[in-house]
Amino acid sequence: MRPKFVLPVLLALLALSVAMPVALAQGDLGSESNPIQVYFVPSVEAQTITTGGEVMAQALNEATGLNFEVFVPTSYAATVEAMCAAPDSSMGFIPAAGYVIANNRCGVEVAAAAVRRGWNVYWSAYIVRRDSDIYTYGDLAGRTWAYPDAGSTSGYIVPSVELQAAGITTGDTVEAGGHNQVVQAVYSGEADFGTTFYSPPVVPGAPWGIGDLPEPYDLTVDESRIGEDGNLYVGDVQILDARANIRETAPDVVDQVRILRLSNPIPNDTLSFGPDFPEELRTQILDALYAFAQTDGWAQSIGSEDFYGWSGLAPIDDSGYNPVRLQFEILGLTEEDIFN
Repeated sequence: MRPKFVLPVLLALLALSVAMPVALAQGDLGSESNPIQVYFVPSVEAQTITTGGEVMAQALNEATGLNFEVFVPTSYAATVEAMCAAPDSSMGFIPAAGYVIANNRCGVEVAAAAVRRGWNVYWSAYIVRRDSDIYTYGDLAGRTWAYPDAGSTSGYIVPSVELQAAGITTGDTVEAGGHNQVVQAVYSGEADFGTTFYSPPVVPGAPWGIGDLPEPYDLTVDESRIGEDGNLYVGDVQILDARANIRETAPDVVDQVRILRLSNPIPNDTLSFGPDFPEELRTQILDALYAFAQTDGWAQSIGSEDFYGWSGLAPIDDSGYNPVRLQFEILGLTEEDIFN
């Protein structure tokens, strides 16, 4: 007869083996020879994304034992193409419109969405020079328009929908390559107006709310400045929209560039996975990201205002992006219209 303690010991060993991470065989997804591909859209400076992305990759590696490789494709279209080309090994931080296109093209699946300082939405900002003679939405007719990329939700797709709905036909267009470059194009007079992302400012004592002015300050009273923390302020109000991203080369950007208006709210950017990405690894990575968002390292990565400025992320399902699909349907936009 077997000793009575054998069965409990065997059960304990089995439980321990389940709890311990399994060593990856050569070639398994997440191994050194087959790292998980992490894609970021080039909405801000590529070097900033690459550096911050590597911080994230290292944190995920330490938490999961998996290996990751960071990529910043040259365009939003290239990001979607890359994820669809790696359906079982890719994850990507892509905006709403890019997600809708990727989901339609190859079944890319959203897992979580950005949270920025408590907001699960953001906006497009229509920007012009402060000395511009553009004062109303209708004044944009016939004017030169700078936008980041035809796949940018806030920079191109939402403004395209709104301009067409308003019957406004712009003049020449400038595909600037990123939100920073759009601000620079307006600042330097290369374009009459631009469209970029808008995140609400931090207003001490009176948090910004929907319906408030996009610029809740008075430049005749409050001075724009770079604070000791390196961030852009007007008085005590911290600026978090795309203008802040060129503050180092153009510290007077707020003095020179104003916000004409904001768009309707837009669902936040996504963390999405290739359609055949292993469910077990997906859950493991999500748990690690939620934990990483609570650390100081997050602010050196995707949480940096010079990167994507995510305060954190929260679960979301595909239906959250139906408003973006509806915009495509209203305008009759196809993937080719956006990416070509």
